[in-house]
Amino acid sequence: MHYTSTLLAAVAGLSACVDAHMIMAQPVPFNKDTINSSPLAPDGSDYPCKANGQYTVSSMNTMPIGSTQQLSFKGSAVHGGGSCQLSITYDENPTKDSKFKVIHSIIGGCPAKGVAGNLPEDPNGSGAGTYQFTIPAGLKEGKAVLAWTWFNKIGNREMYMNCAPITITGGTKKPRNVSPLRKRDGLDDLPDMFKANLGNGCTTVDSQDVLFPDPGKSVEEFGSGAPVAPTGSCAAGGSSGGSSGGSSGGSSGGSDAGQPTPSDGSAGAPVPEPSPSQPATGGVFIPSTPESPESPPAPETSEEPATPVPETPPATPSAPVAEPVTPPASGGSSGGQSGACTTEGTFNCLPGGKSFQQCASGAWAPVQQMAAGTTCTPGVGPLAMSAGKIRRRHQRRSIELST
Repeated sequence: MHYTSTLLAAVAGLSACVDAHMIMAQPVPFNKDTINSSPLAPDGSDYPCKANGQYTVSSMNTMPIGSTQQLSFKGSAVHGGGSCQLSITYDENPTKDSKFKVIHSIIGGCPAKGVAGNLPEDPNGSGAGTYQFTIPAGLKEGKAVLAWTWFNKIGNREMYMNCAPITITGGTKKPRNVSPLRKRDGLDDLPDMFKANLGNGCTTVDSQDVLFPDPGKSVEEFGSGAPVAPTGSCAAGGSSGGSSGGSSGGSSGGSDAGQPTPSDGSAGAPVPEPSPSQPATGGVFIPSTPESPESPPAPETSEEPATPVPETPPATPSAPVAEPVTPPASGGSSGGQSGACTTEGTFNCLPGGKSFQQCASGAWAPVQQMAAGTTCTPGVGPLAMSAGKIRRRHQRRSIELST
């Protein structure tokens, strides 16, 4: 009889402890009057929300973008605190495939701060902590679901989860008739909600506050010691695209949703000029003078076609010797030189800057015309060229070409 009485007392105590487990009081959760305060099943069979597919709205929670909201609890079995997360999904009736994205993390001291064990037993107790969080900018307007998850510090390795219906106001409108590749909002940039102790290969460490692999940017810490990372194969909570996917929200309120931005460099910067073509050794570098295209598909073309420049015979490689610029020597037609020359690749720009010739294979090559719209500086030496005014760009540049 004594054994039976003792057993009954133990069962009654266990039942009271279970009834005193923590549930979310604010925001008002689904199934408020029938909510189960026990943790999720160890095999994850009642994930998410421990609602078993039943999402009865007891009270809708309206949450404007940028507003500060309160998180509070009912119960007394706080298990020495632990770490909590608040996450959002746009799925109004979440399933195992729903993507929950973290908007706020509390590392240590949740759902109670500075409590070594449990609070005085009271299933309806309100002595646990209260916390504040901010609805980050950039989320879409409309109905969504907010989840509170908790990993207790002491006791069995468990995961608790309650969910609440919310209506987000003052956010971005849901896009219509837009390619799925462009349907992106602030939730896309938040980390995935952390999951552990559900038979998924990831486990939290007993008697330690768990350190979330990716808590996001909005984080509070209340633990008495250094938090400890979970063990096993634990997802880092990385962001992913999709209707409920994305990067961390800003500190205590998140950040604006990431909008498409130009790649490195100022927007509207001119398109780079194509590189000059390079013929065979001993040839002449003649830069083209392309015109800006009217539309992206149109290829850039010169204002006028450049006069083709014949290739000169390949020269025997030799170390070039710098030669000072001198006035053009007499001889040849129209000021051009003829006969032998000493420095391979040296140019002779004729008076007027409209034509030139080059020293190739030990002899001066025939005089050639400059490309349309360009001139050279008269003299013998490196070829100094100037490009004239180009239509639409109105830019002037100098280019010095040397061998």
